[in-house]
Amino acid sequence: QVQPVESGGGLVQTGGSLRLSCAATGRTFRTCAVAWFRQPFGQEREFVAAITWSNGRTSYADSAKGRFAISRDNAKNTVDLQINSLKPEGTAVYYCAVGCRGESRWYPGSSASYDHWGQGTQVTVSS
Repeated sequence: QVQPVESGGGLVQTGGSLRLSCAATGRTFRTCAVAWFRQPFGQEREFVAAITWSNGRTSYADSAKGRFAISRDNAKNTVDLQINSLKPEGTAVYYCAVGCRGESRWYPGSSASYDHWGQGTQVTVSS
């Protein structure tokens, strides 16, 4: 089974940018959908963006449109999340999640669509 591993988090100033990466271990992302969720301290986890590996179809939370971009790298077998113009409210643990049940059973923003989760990477935005 596929196990996602996140990287790229860190401390950044307001207005800065970060690029998070999710790598597949165990098997490839082929036939899967990959999503990013985030969880601020003391709050519930929320959907950010998702992409299907087969055809690159993307989905974004309304709050992520315009400043977030999700993409896949076939050669590296990774899914990246580019975050621009970071705000302090973007401080959270960012998780990569993978679901391989097929697009007919994929609801991008629902955590129930994903069976495999990474450990998360911390993003801290200083004001």
